[in-house]
Amino acid sequence: MGGAVSAGEDNDDLIDNLKEAQYIRTEKVEQAFRAIDRGDYYLDAYRDNAYKDLAWKHGNIHLSAPCIYSEVMEALKLQPGLSFLNLGSGTGYLSTMVGLIIGPFGVNHGVELHKDVVEYAREKLDDFIKNSNSFDKFEFCEPVFVVGNCLEISTDSHQYDRIYCGAGVQKDHENYMKVLLKIGGILVMPIEDQLTQITRTGQSTWESKNILAVSFAPLVQQSRADGEKPDTVHLPPVTVRSLQDLSRIYIRRTLRNLANEDSQGKGTTQRVPQKRKRRRCRRRRINTYVFVGNQLIPRMVESEEEEHTEEEHKEVEEEEDRDIGDNEPLKQVNVLRDQIMALPLPESLKAYLLYYREK
Repeated sequence: MGGAVSAGEDNDDLIDNLKEAQYIRTEKVEQAFRAIDRGDYYLDAYRDNAYKDLAWKHGNIHLSAPCIYSEVMEALKLQPGLSFLNLGSGTGYLSTMVGLIIGPFGVNHGVELHKDVVEYAREKLDDFIKNSNSFDKFEFCEPVFVVGNCLEISTDSHQYDRIYCGAGVQKDHENYMKVLLKIGGILVMPIEDQLTQITRTGQSTWESKNILAVSFAPLVQQSRADGEKPDTVHLPPVTVRSLQDLSRIYIRRTLRNLANEDSQGKGTTQRVPQKRKRRRCRRRRINTYVFVGNQLIPRMVESEEEEHTEEEHKEVEEEEDRDIGDNEPLKQVNVLRDQIMALPLPESLKAYLLYYREK
């Protein structure tokens, strides 16, 4: 599934293409996509394909196409403090992006059928927290993943503000999904070959809106012998953060705000060196789909419009060359880390405030 936008050279280039095609439409979704490098969720041998608008599967590991994740993130209408449930959470890529938006006072849970995939997701989450350059720029709600079949969730489970199901839902399971949703909440799931947004408007009323034609593998139903009890999935508890954890959140928030105020007061902004952009054509997005094999793939019109005339493009390239020549590469500075390291505190407490990150 995918192929709706041009392939990118890197994660930022892919996001630029998704914005141009109007799959990414809001700033908060754009920031989340830029903060999480899609390539980090691929096996190293397949990383070259990470920035194509295509789904990827290796064994039980699976990632949907970037255009699908973009539509899902926009349709969920995420806000800080919301609770989120990801049914078929996979690599944790989507859950991690959601965590950057709902923040530390949200709830971020995922259910995944395959144990090896949950272990993979936890490894990728740990790598993001310890090594990503983006982590200190956000307040984060860490996802919690459990192994199990999302069709066997305990009947006494709590409800959520936002839910996404990453596998095809049969019509007879639609109500099962809906009851997991709070009133006023939003559920996004593929049903009858349509990615659908469902809003719960009352105790027994919902509004539905089709977003995009899609083709997803169906949910796996647990097979069991006659009379055998199903393996009930117990979702993680919703817990209150400890005073220690709250202190870390507010100390980091205060230092980050002070750094932002200081930079604004001085009128200083860090210049990012420009990279040479390849010449590209503007594509117009339309809702046209074709069958490739047994999948329904979105396609755009074959016509293309050049962004510049040859003379204008030459001027742009010359201007970019001057910018690149004038700017020396700047070392990324983690201001929050520098502020924490400068505090008159024991090293062990500094390490805790830094989430034990080494950079």
